[in-house]
Amino acid sequence: MKRSIVWFTTDLRLNDNESLVQAIEQTDEVIPVYCIDEQHFQTTEFGFKKTGNFRTQFLLESLADLNNSLRELGSGLIVVKGRPEIELFKLAEKYQVQKVYAKTQVGYEELVVQSKVENELKKINATLETLDTTTLYHQNDLPFSINAIPDVFTDFRKRTEKETKLRNLIPAPAFISSPPFEKLNLPSFSELGLENFDFDCRAAYPFKGGETAVTKRVCNYLFETHAVANYKETRNGMIGQNYSSKFSPWLALGCISPKMIFHEIKKYESTHVANESTYWLIFELLWRDYFYFMMKKYPTNFFTSNGINKRKVSNNKHDAVLFEKWKNGQTENDFINANMIELNQTGFMSNRGRQNVASYFCHDLKLDWRYGAAYFEQQLIDYDVSSNWCNWAYIAGVGNNPRGVSVFNIEKQANDYDKNKTYRKLWLTKN
Repeated sequence: MKRSIVWFTTDLRLNDNESLVQAIEQTDEVIPVYCIDEQHFQTTEFGFKKTGNFRTQFLLESLADLNNSLRELGSGLIVVKGRPEIELFKLAEKYQVQKVYAKTQVGYEELVVQSKVENELKKINATLETLDTTTLYHQNDLPFSINAIPDVFTDFRKRTEKETKLRNLIPAPAFISSPPFEKLNLPSFSELGLENFDFDCRAAYPFKGGETAVTKRVCNYLFETHAVANYKETRNGMIGQNYSSKFSPWLALGCISPKMIFHEIKKYESTHVANESTYWLIFELLWRDYFYFMMKKYPTNFFTSNGINKRKVSNNKHDAVLFEKWKNGQTENDFINANMIELNQTGFMSNRGRQNVASYFCHDLKLDWRYGAAYFEQQLIDYDVSSNWCNWAYIAGVGNNPRGVSVFNIEKQANDYDKNKTYRKLWLTKN
């Protein structure tokens, strides 16, 4: 009997999941596994945990939902905690597995872990097969190699849209043959070294992890409220559920694929309206693709102070006092403070807010941008390694910004996007 493991990481879904479908097609029994990597809950060199409370809660909800969906197909999810190379090796040995299927990783640390898993599996003559399941456009279909991808987004977008065909969606499996599993056992917050938190009623959206929840959100945002038809006009909003799609947390954990969102938008366009707003949501998915491919092109540069263009920046110092004021929303700027308080209380912040607090951090406080990126890594419910670090490098002037450096006028931004101080009053008033 051929047995395989499907190692879920940030692809926590059944629909459009090539790793899962290939494992089912090529082996007799499939063992779905998620490893809670203990390194993700350790403190980094910047002084923060890699994963904070909000994303952990979202992850645990997503794992529970995935397990329920797998159970309905005759399988289930094994969740282990530790180092993936050790835990996956033990499971592969226990179940006499010949192959492990997984999504291809992109971040430097993630690639190191992937390599360690592959090396451990060789000890029992098992192999690791990775597949690209993260992006809208498949890497092999692009009109250029990874090393030749333009360092300017517009150049990438124009050629990709013109010359690249989107691959078809992969249907969810109807049945999965698996050995019997014990009941799902998820760790508590305390076991992960975290503290429980209360939901803040001011939060822009009541995020809940899992493919089930994001399916409902897509339906609501597109077909029930038709909010997508006004996305281009509302995307710079800062209060409410529908100023933006709010798809990012589910995309970050792979509870939905960008291809699935693309096809739902096309369905909406064919039955309701196709306009600049519906296109602009696809445009944002292309930015996500671009940063993913940029990190593939420059696997380590986005984690260094001078980024991909080796430009020496003045904002390369770390001032603990200034940093704490920024982090806690205690700066001299009330617009920045309101955004940071929202982040700290909910794990989320609007795109407009993110650009402003990053610009303020880099160009007003002149701090080492990597500390800001690392703090976002801990706090954000929708943290994604390439989107986070590439966006911070862009703002800092060491990434893919064709203008070199873009410095935001925070007061003008506050007046433009929070003219009546409604957002500031919401977050600067004690709850």
